[in-house]
Amino acid sequence: MVSNITVEKPHTAEELAATLRDAAAAGKAITPVGGRMASGIGGVLERCDIELHTGRLDRVLEYSPADMVVSVEAGITREEVADALKRNQQFLPFEAVPIEGHTIGGLLATGLTGPLRLRYGSPRDFLIGIRVALPDGSLASAGGRVVKNVSGYDMMKLHYGAMGTLGVIVAASFKVFPFPLGQMMVGSSGSWDDATRALALPLPPVSLELFSDGRVQAHFFGSPDAVEAMGRELGWRSISAAESIEHRMAAPQRWARITVPRSRLRDVLEGLPETTSWWASPGVGIADWSFDDADAVIAARKTAEAAGGSLVLMAAPDDVKKKVGAWGTPPPTLDVMRRLKDAFDPHHVLNPGRFVV
Repeated sequence: MVSNITVEKPHTAEELAATLRDAAAAGKAITPVGGRMASGIGGVLERCDIELHTGRLDRVLEYSPADMVVSVEAGITREEVADALKRNQQFLPFEAVPIEGHTIGGLLATGLTGPLRLRYGSPRDFLIGIRVALPDGSLASAGGRVVKNVSGYDMMKLHYGAMGTLGVIVAASFKVFPFPLGQMMVGSSGSWDDATRALALPLPPVSLELFSDGRVQAHFFGSPDAVEAMGRELGWRSISAAESIEHRMAAPQRWARITVPRSRLRDVLEGLPETTSWWASPGVGIADWSFDDADAVIAARKTAEAAGGSLVLMAAPDDVKKKVGAWGTPPPTLDVMRRLKDAFDPHHVLNPGRFVV
């Protein structure tokens, strides 16, 4: 990896695309940079000549509260978008670890999700349009600024979670959601059975987290009467918003995400070393694990993959990444992924070594 790195901070999508074109033509390796909040995800960069920062692309391009659609540039932060939407009692269900400082482009490129995925899914489920700068200097768009837009191949899902290895996201459009009339956060020093009971309520929680120390936290949206009824039925104590996100305010230095079928999550987590900690979303089969050593990761990944899932490194020292690999067993679609990489980035200058291909 080259130590003498040039930093570029373009002001417009067109300027970013031109910078990308010139760098690619010169054979220079480019690393897109947003808020640096998820820079630990993926493999060790093979080389980096230019850091291409998106932070100056920070505008709300269009916002229609009546249509419940917003379009923003990729360098705007999650918090800035939330501030723009809350004036109309609307929001985007973005959550990540750590919870503050992520850019919208970074969240899309990494595919990061938080506990609200139980109710709202991942950002790809409410992403309706995207604009991407490609290594040839062109700006490609997919989707649109309306919810019902299904023309052509869904290029949005191609760039979502691709770690900036096929192009640099410069703008995106989303369907937004109304704030609930009522909400409640409750917690318990419980167990898997408590989590299962909460998920089976007539009004299920929008997020539910279970911790390795036995705590359970549930968040309910709905009418005031409905959420209060669910709280009474559970009999758990009320918790504050600050308490509910305390564990997500700082990311562990060694951190992996385990994803398996919901029915297999408990078995996988019970096989982790008791000296380590984790927090999980049982309703979707995802857990975040703060691990100690590489050998434990190898064993846990073997168990997760045998259960039909995966273990991905979200943050780890380079030596650990090199020993265990960031992504695990290559998927059966690896050949297709290689062909897509060759088509979009023929000289392999975008984030080399970061992703599966």
